[in-house]
Amino acid sequence: MIDSRMLVYQSTTDSFIKDVRENCLTDIMSDNYFSICGYRPGSAEVASWQNSMPRVSDVIELSELKDNMIVLEYVLPYSQESRIDVLLFGNDGEEKDNIVLIEVKQWTDVKATEDDGNVVETYIGQRKRVIPHPSQQAKGYAEYLRSFIDDFNGESPLQLFSCAYCHNYTKKNGEGLFSEKYDDLMKEYPVYSKSDVLELAIKIKSLLSKGHGFEVFNRFMQSPVEPSKKLLDNVAKIISNEPVFALINEQIVAKNLIWSKIRKAQKTKEKSVVIVSGGPGTGKSVIALNILAEAALRKKKVFYGCKSKPFIEGLKHIVGEEGEKLFSNLYRFLPSKVKKDELDVVLIDEAHRIEKSSNYQYTRNIDRTDMPPIEQLIRCAKTAVFFIDDKQNVRFQETGHTRLIKEHAKKYNCSIDEVELLTQFRCMGSNNYLEWLESVLGYNDEPKTLSKSAIFDFRIFDSPTELYGEIRKKEAKKANSARLVAGYCWPWSNPKVDGALVNDVVIGAFTMPWEARDGFSLKKGIPKWYQWAYKPGGIDQVGCIYTVQGFEFEYIGVIFGKDFKYNPTTKRMEGDMLETADITLKKKPDQFENYVRNIYRVLLTRGLKGCYVYFVDKETEEFFRSKIKS
Repeated sequence: MIDSRMLVYQSTTDSFIKDVRENCLTDIMSDNYFSICGYRPGSAEVASWQNSMPRVSDVIELSELKDNMIVLEYVLPYSQESRIDVLLFGNDGEEKDNIVLIEVKQWTDVKATEDDGNVVETYIGQRKRVIPHPSQQAKGYAEYLRSFIDDFNGESPLQLFSCAYCHNYTKKNGEGLFSEKYDDLMKEYPVYSKSDVLELAIKIKSLLSKGHGFEVFNRFMQSPVEPSKKLLDNVAKIISNEPVFALINEQIVAKNLIWSKIRKAQKTKEKSVVIVSGGPGTGKSVIALNILAEAALRKKKVFYGCKSKPFIEGLKHIVGEEGEKLFSNLYRFLPSKVKKDELDVVLIDEAHRIEKSSNYQYTRNIDRTDMPPIEQLIRCAKTAVFFIDDKQNVRFQETGHTRLIKEHAKKYNCSIDEVELLTQFRCMGSNNYLEWLESVLGYNDEPKTLSKSAIFDFRIFDSPTELYGEIRKKEAKKANSARLVAGYCWPWSNPKVDGALVNDVVIGAFTMPWEARDGFSLKKGIPKWYQWAYKPGGIDQVGCIYTVQGFEFEYIGVIFGKDFKYNPTTKRMEGDMLETADITLKKKPDQFENYVRNIYRVLLTRGLKGCYVYFVDKETEEFFRSKIKS
């Protein structure tokens, strides 16, 4: 269910007008915002409410609405930082339950771009930026709601009209926001300028004039919300070009930029490199798979590459025999196998995992090369796209980094473009949780406190048995929705003679096995290590960084080992190489702390709805608890 935590303001339209007139609306919204997020809104956001909400009030008065409801700053399901400006509720003359979605902008100066007709260039925060056209934003939010809220589907569905209101913008036909290239988009998702206020009021009146706003509002708020759309559950639909994930905000900008470069390469032969960076859950893989599906449909020579065998095997398992041909490990792009510029586009997910060399023990002599893998990927395609998080390198062989991608791109005279994804959808979209996590793990010295009222379910357990019991309960309700992982602080044994796994992870009376090792016969029902995330038997094993990276679950349980712990003397988190069982990490002692910090950042951000933790080291547990507000 959606509840009142998911919106910043709700009231009747009459009360809203009164709050605006009495100049108390922004105070009410600020207090509610604090209750939801645990911190106050920024001054720029408060100023935008002060400037825009009186204009919305004017429209409502012109619409002569009486028995209606209004919601401001509605928080999208699973995305705490993405909010719809205005929702209005009511009934029309045909007794249909209607919702009007309004994306409100204060823009005055906008330039149309050369890219696809859904982004514009304007000034945001004192600098010029390329962002989605307001109609595209209205479309993205509408599609997002229809994807998650049950009552927009089925019999007698809720009706949704989605638009944008740019109350400071002077309309010039054929220019700026109203350039012809946006016509198709605006037919379904119109933009109203400051001179269109009466037209907008008439439209709202036609949809909501029969009132019953509270009943429609109540229906919307009580409608079931579909469970979060795990990427693997929907890969086959994406590849079949079924609309599954609605791209919003910077995701749209990234997708447009990539297609712009693909088209330009076709016309001018110019090689391009696009770097799409973003933290956990910002939609890097979703964008990559959307581009892959569209490129394949348009008969482009395209491949999706990834270093992670578990992730690639999971994708192949989902899409079937035909679709799996589009997915590859990174050894497919060797100079001996692919000619220069042979591919139209190559999409490299988890680019931070690209290794220093592609030569290994079993590499054929003909395939051996001194060319670094990053350069191989740029060389083979007219457009190379790297999806990366520079804080996810977890071993010294992994050298994938934004800086190195740029260096190799220059060797081939590539144009270089970057997009940073900020809106994230994992951890219930709680940027507060992610900022707190990076602070407490020691990425920066900026003090952050996690509020227990936050939407994301973060809990610390007193025992690993209790933690695992809660994870099993979640898994019992929905298959492959919950997993237990741990820092690599225990040895990883070969299976027993009968194929059973050894209980290597031992904490007092609690014992469990790691995932299965490669190259051994296993008992029936035990998945191989790279199948741990998507085979039912994975719930009976403890995963590690090498099996969980790239995956997401509704709930993740994390056993936080002693390889990274709080030092009360220095008052900071520090690595302890004596506590790790990971031989690879021991080969670079000077980098151990960086890698183990990144490992726990990855483990603690795999959950869509919740993260449950047990700390082996009690001083570390107390440190984390001290950073949580009651």
